[in-house]
Amino acid sequence: MADYNKFDRRMESLVVETRTSFGPDVTGLSAEDAQWISKAIHQKPQLASTISYERAHTGFIRDIVVSAADIAKLYETQAR
Repeated sequence: MADYNKFDRRMESLVVETRTSFGPDVTGLSAEDAQWISKAIHQKPQLASTISYERAHTGFIRDIVVSAADIAKLYETQAR
């Protein structure tokens, strides 16, 4: 049985929907920043420290809770 609480390349091919929420250490984001971060983290889900997959009728929903550390990782990968 798959572990639904960590990044899984096999399950990534079955993701049909995504959800994003922000941890308590992430505050004061503008709507534009939150949208950019959400899009960016779902393009590179392996960077997320809190990720889970929820079964849906046609595949899986990827749910990521973004932390300040995840945002730092995103910016590091952008700088390369």
